[in-house]
Amino acid sequence: MASVDVVVMAAGKGTRMKSSIPKVLHRLAGRALLGHVLGTAAQLAPRRTIVITGHGAATVESFVQEAAAGQAASALDCVRQEPQLGTGHAVQQAVPLLPDDGVTLILNGDVPLIAADTLRALLGSCAGERLALLTVDMPDPTGYGRIVRDGDAVQRIVEHKDATQAQRAIPEIYTGVMAVPTAALKRWLARLTNDNVQGEYYLTDIVQMAVADGVPVVASKTADRIQVDGVNSPVQLAELERAYQLRHAQRLMEQGVRLADPARLDVRGRLECGADVEIDIGCIFEGQVSLGDGVRIGPHCVIANAQIAAGTVIQAFCHIEGGADAGGQVQVGAGAIVGPYARLRPGARLGEEVHIGNFVEVKNSTLAKGAKANHLAYLGDATVGERVNYGAGSITANYDGANKHRTVIEADVHVGSNCVLVAPVTIGAGGTVGGGSTITKDAPAGALSVARGRQVSIPNWTRPAKKAK
Repeated sequence: MASVDVVVMAAGKGTRMKSSIPKVLHRLAGRALLGHVLGTAAQLAPRRTIVITGHGAATVESFVQEAAAGQAASALDCVRQEPQLGTGHAVQQAVPLLPDDGVTLILNGDVPLIAADTLRALLGSCAGERLALLTVDMPDPTGYGRIVRDGDAVQRIVEHKDATQAQRAIPEIYTGVMAVPTAALKRWLARLTNDNVQGEYYLTDIVQMAVADGVPVVASKTADRIQVDGVNSPVQLAELERAYQLRHAQRLMEQGVRLADPARLDVRGRLECGADVEIDIGCIFEGQVSLGDGVRIGPHCVIANAQIAAGTVIQAFCHIEGGADAGGQVQVGAGAIVGPYARLRPGARLGEEVHIGNFVEVKNSTLAKGAKANHLAYLGDATVGERVNYGAGSITANYDGANKHRTVIEADVHVGSNCVLVAPVTIGAGGTVGGGSTITKDAPAGALSVARGRQVSIPNWTRPAKKAK
């Protein structure tokens, strides 16, 4: 098969989005629409990918540059369409970057859910010598270009605005995706005119040119409308989001995951689940998340970039926010219990059977097997040993206003309630910190360490009273 070069149309303003954000950068499942398209295109291993920008060009091009940094296998470039004079005019801007010896695959930056297998089938239909169009039947084709056939052969595409009443009754529409031999594409683009109602250069006019030149025009029809649905308004974006999420939920349930309500699940990244995983309502998963066998996730949890080992229970309303890099990912060991209302921040690493209770925050800290912080506490930049009991209201004071410092709490330490451990400090194994203490120096192993003012009681003391007016 000939080499494939991808052209992505991303110049549209998206007026109906009613937003200053370029349409292709609005997010679906936590990812920009254009990001979905570029990710799918990359699966085809194209020789190069060209993004056509226009409205909001600088912002879109900045996004593409970031995407290019993680896509070294093929070139990723941008060209601008200024002014915007139609789809044909847009593709004309990419012509100087397209080698004649390949096939050009034209995609739309606002059609995010097209599948790589669908595109491979389209390229197969093209086979380097035919003009292949991706089509679909629509129950209401209003606004779309209609496929006009003579028997099985495609003769032309008629834009809705230029279609007759009979043509508007045709349910088969052009999705905006085509594969075409590049050398022929260049010839046809050079012959485009704007003799139509809109005064624009329509890419779809090349179909008639191909027919006139004796080049076969074939339609590769998909039955999956979701793949070819575009986004032109917030309503359409929300509808496509729900369709995407419901499909994701169905796939998870087919793998054995128990969802309390598949309509109340949001996956905005990659979620991998072991056997017998249970997920309650209203949960959001972002980035890379893996749930081991038998993990139970309570209602209304937000979990991002985390590895949660087998048998763990994450109770209601927990917020787990790991970093995208390996060092910032949250790790929760087997059999741990977290929550409700707990927060695990980047770098939190919990060992087996650790308990993190309500309103406890853990950041950049390691808790060894069996450690417990059951209520209203903060552990930041800490190393906590096995079986430590960390009291309610206690914190590690890890920041001196300029630098972060580490607290080490060795195995079997008991920290009482309302304590402040001022880092850098070490509490020796088996030690006890008396409630209400502010510890500023290392505490010996096995000792009781108390650092608080002596209690004083004043007898017969009279509480101040308000003066009479």
